[in-house]
Amino acid sequence: MVQSALDVAAIGNAIVDVLAHTEDSLLARLGVTKGVMTLVDADQAEEIYAALPPAVECSGGSAANTAAGIASLGGKAAFIGKVKADQLGAVFRHDLNSLGVAFTTSAAEDGPSTARCLVMVTPDAQRTMQTYLGAAVELSPADVDAAQIESAKVTYLEGYLWDPPAAKQAMLKAAELAHQAGRKVALSLSDPFCVGRHREEFLKLIDGHVDILFANEAEIAALYQCDFAQAVAQVKGAVEIAAVTRGELGSVALKGDLQVSIAAEKIERLVDTTGAGDLYAAGFLFGWTRNLDLGDCARLGGICAAEVISHMGPRPETNLARMSAVAQLLQA
Repeated sequence: MVQSALDVAAIGNAIVDVLAHTEDSLLARLGVTKGVMTLVDADQAEEIYAALPPAVECSGGSAANTAAGIASLGGKAAFIGKVKADQLGAVFRHDLNSLGVAFTTSAAEDGPSTARCLVMVTPDAQRTMQTYLGAAVELSPADVDAAQIESAKVTYLEGYLWDPPAAKQAMLKAAELAHQAGRKVALSLSDPFCVGRHREEFLKLIDGHVDILFANEAEIAALYQCDFAQAVAQVKGAVEIAAVTRGELGSVALKGDLQVSIAAEKIERLVDTTGAGDLYAAGFLFGWTRNLDLGDCARLGGICAAEVISHMGPRPETNLARMSAVAQLLQA
């Protein structure tokens, strides 16, 4: 087994987020389903963008957000994803590299433009995402950096990326490389609609390749097509570790016969839930790579999620490593 140089190598959609505060009436006028991620084509993306009020634009993407969280905690992370050699692609690369995340995947010279996600945040802090995947779906096995995967303690796979066939093969290649090197593979189920599209394939992927599974309550129920308690019972025997977030109810983490429930962290104000699951995964995985016990991994995930939902945007505004709650956990 090679010596570890990275804590986490994350593979996912390379997306620039466009975040705007909107009213529910705009969602109704656009005919979009509230609270979920929906894929749109280039024309639909332009139509929705034109209807948005003033917005904040920043690099995003679920797995990239997790990598950014790892870096903010003081860990070493890399991201593998596809952008085009255009303005948004340059913004995405600069943003990640400036955070200390290694992003060396080559940009596409032609084809679709860099992906973007139009995030509409309603007054109840729920986010509705309309995503144009563009160049992100062009990721292929050739883009997988074997050295990064083999050196990472955990390879983290984003469920959203399971749609394109070439990207699917890239993720499978990475999982195989990780296990051949004696590393762990983690998967985020990403979205209940994503689970609905790929349920049988996800079950097969989990059975053959996944050691650590991340999901929220709706996603785990969709995966096993049952209620939450029954789903938790089923996932216990399917993976080495499972972490299931429950919003204001906190999270449940499982390993073998051990099951721990961790309360949600208190926050002053809920602003935007974008990135909550991504940062939970960052905190949990960072704790796991530092040999924290299961409950403390889940607690660290909750602390990171609480920080990101307290402001607009899917990435931490605070240096997570300097937060007193984080320092106390790591020093305990």
